[in-house]
Amino acid sequence: MSFTLYHHGSSVCAAKVRFAMAEKGIEWDGVYIDILAGEQFTDAYLKLNPKGVVPTLLHDDLVIPDSTVIVEYLDQIMPHHSVHPSDPWERAQVRYWTKAVDEDLHPACGTVTFVCSHRHTVLKKLGKEGADKFMASTPEISVTSNWKEQKEAFIRYGFEAPGAVEKVKLYDTYLYKMEEALKGNDWLVGNKFSIADISLTPYVNRLAMMSMRGMWENGRLPNVEKWFARIEALPNFKKSLIDWVPEDLTNDLRENGAKSWPEVARILDIKI
Repeated sequence: MSFTLYHHGSSVCAAKVRFAMAEKGIEWDGVYIDILAGEQFTDAYLKLNPKGVVPTLLHDDLVIPDSTVIVEYLDQIMPHHSVHPSDPWERAQVRYWTKAVDEDLHPACGTVTFVCSHRHTVLKKLGKEGADKFMASTPEISVTSNWKEQKEAFIRYGFEAPGAVEKVKLYDTYLYKMEEALKGNDWLVGNKFSIADISLTPYVNRLAMMSMRGMWENGRLPNVEKWFARIEALPNFKKSLIDWVPEDLTNDLRENGAKSWPEVARILDIKI
């Protein structure tokens, strides 16, 4: 039984799968796809994943795309150290979180990441002509049904792009949902570490890497702050999320995010 993961360091979805596989003790080989250079749009990769996104898992000769599906698949074929609860009610609560991530939080994260940081990285890395080619290569249906059009607007116009401010606010509402769920609890569901926590980790970490811990620190969301401190202390956190992000991209996220933070804080009425 062999596993090959097509992934990228800054992909929140790929980070989720790496984190889950580490918690399950699964060994895997990796194929690194530079999504900021457009490597996900090659003909060879699009045959594996027509949406042109990462991750994609190869289990022997089987192809499994979509991070949520990948983790569920792994728990079914390798039920030891399951990251899904065995209790049906708790499993349902976990599914609410993973469903919310897929439907709301992931598109919001894509927006905030491109508006605050990736737009600068793509333009710096590819230049105007290369950036135009990068935007043109995005499949019509990818992260969302209109992601190609949205991504181009986010890269070109930043916070002025249609829907950008609304996605910042949506992102923030999920931090507040986490704050409520964590009252009196260490973890999001049943007070047990699960795929709910694994799924949310890359999205909170993305804000941290973009110098935006102010969205929960300084007394704003103390339960989220304590939760993330517990997450960062886990043995598999750093090696699954932080260590895979190239140094130049880590620097871009931190520096571009810091420059964007005052505007994010203004949108959310956070005093800095």
